[in-house]
Amino acid sequence: MAKDETRITIERVQTGIRLEKRLLKVLKALAEYRDMTLGDLVEGIVLHSFEGKVPFEKPTLKHIEDLKRIYGLTLTASDSHRMKEKRA
Repeated sequence: MAKDETRITIERVQTGIRLEKRLLKVLKALAEYRDMTLGDLVEGIVLHSFEGKVPFEKPTLKHIEDLKRIYGLTLTASDSHRMKEKRA
């Protein structure tokens, strides 16, 4: 963060969301790679998306592709409206 940027005070709440297992593994690994919390990573992704901005640069996208391969994540954005949860 640049020296002249002012920090913004926010209030966070604990939430319990359910995510696809492999997607969560990739997100956790990416947060670890970027030395940030999972919550901070998700907030950044969402805030960028809300403004129609890409949240990651090419080197990070390459790392994400590697993590997806490692964790077997084959889902894409086009799958987001077609997923159904496996019954226990």
